[in-house]
Amino acid sequence: MPRKIAVYPGSFDPITYGHLDIINRGLKIFDNIIVAVARNSAKNSLFTIEERVDLISRVLEGNDRAKVDTFDGLLIDYVRSQQATVIIRGLRAISDFEYEFQIAQMNRGLTKEVETLFMMTSVPYSYLSSSIVKEVSSLNGPVDGLVPPLVKQALDIKFQHQKTSQGDPNESVSS
Repeated sequence: MPRKIAVYPGSFDPITYGHLDIINRGLKIFDNIIVAVARNSAKNSLFTIEERVDLISRVLEGNDRAKVDTFDGLLIDYVRSQQATVIIRGLRAISDFEYEFQIAQMNRGLTKEVETLFMMTSVPYSYLSSSIVKEVSSLNGPVDGLVPPLVKQALDIKFQHQKTSQGDPNESVSS
């Protein structure tokens, strides 16, 4: 019997508990999920593609049914190259639906062999986005409970590095 493979694409900059919720729930439906990190040069990412793949791989360590990969170009071409038949997309609010619906319709126009499955996020993550996590973390706010501990540590390092390389505006220069 062929394995049911789904692709969960995104930037995952960084991966959050909301993403993990979708992955874990998706694994109840599919045999395997490929977390496909988009190589999108149009986005200004905090983490490099290599850092994102490493973080996701470490977070998913021990789960042999979920793998991490990267892709560029058309998502639909990548999905077909992986012998997957489903694209998983998480929806937080009605505002997500309009954009995701347009993309799903375009993908459906490109091939009838691949379906898009929309999964509503679980209530605790309905407001959660990588952008919000980055903003809160950049302002020294708590992100515990929003991202796994190793992602929090990576955010702390990333923002601490930025603060030291930019200099602390509260420090005075002695003459």
